Amino acid sequence: MKLHPFLNLLLAFFAVNASPLSLAETARVAAAADLRFAFNELLPLFQKNNPTHQLELIMGSSGKFMQQIENGAPFDIFFSADVNYPKKLVASGKAMAPVTTYAFGRIVLWSAKVDASQLSLASLARPEFRKIAIAAPEHAPYGARAREALEHAGLWTTLQGKLVFGENISHTAQLIDSQAAEVGIIALSLAMNDALKAKGGYFLIPASSHQPLEQAFVITRYGQSNAAARAFAQFMGTPEARQVMQRHGFGISIEARP
Repeated sequence: MKLHPFLNLLLAFFAVNASPLSLAETARVAAAADLRFAFNELLPLFQKNNPTHQLELIMGSSGKFMQQIENGAPFDIFFSADVNYPKKLVASGKAMAPVTTYAFGRIVLWSAKVDASQLSLASLARPEFRKIAIAAPEHAPYGARAREALEHAGLWTTLQGKLVFGENISHTAQLIDSQAAEVGIIALSLAMNDALKAKGGYFLIPASSHQPLEQAFVITRYGQSNAAARAFAQFMGTPEARQVMQRHGFGISIEARP
């Protein structure tokens, strides 16, 4: 079929002038709540270096995200606070290998009411602490590590009547910040943020009292052909991204845990 000369000219124009924008994609990123402040800094850096791609960030509990992905939730890439959740998704065929460790987290005691830097885990048994917040251990990795630390200190059973549970680690910090709990166990990455740091110091819970918080990401089967997800995965391995993570209290290797 012979095309009108103008149509031939128009098609030639688009073929020659096809912009990289035509390849732009948006990736839906499911990210653990402890990444809130680090990702607030990382996402604009990624967009600056990758202007053709967009990221839609959804933050919450790692365990719940795993369940949602298992049930077909349309996330392209999953940043978990526990390496085992991405591993399970790969094993079930819901995510694509490899599983990539991007950081190691730490837990701290924090309070908006008292100076937690002067406390220890043993302090939680004191009567003035009527409510102690931790993330729900059954689906929040930071909550699971908090429970392990309390068990290690011989306090888990003793404190049962005082514990209140956050939906995720960010919600746990909100409970303490609003003084719905006088003190609690949160992520170092949250306690180091200026907004929380201005309200009180923190006590770094010894890493020897709990299993490592090895954090990993994986591209889901849904997102396996998403160029933005692949670009963001590559970006997380750059020196620029690693420096941001370190500034927010994350260790980049097991030996370098803060």
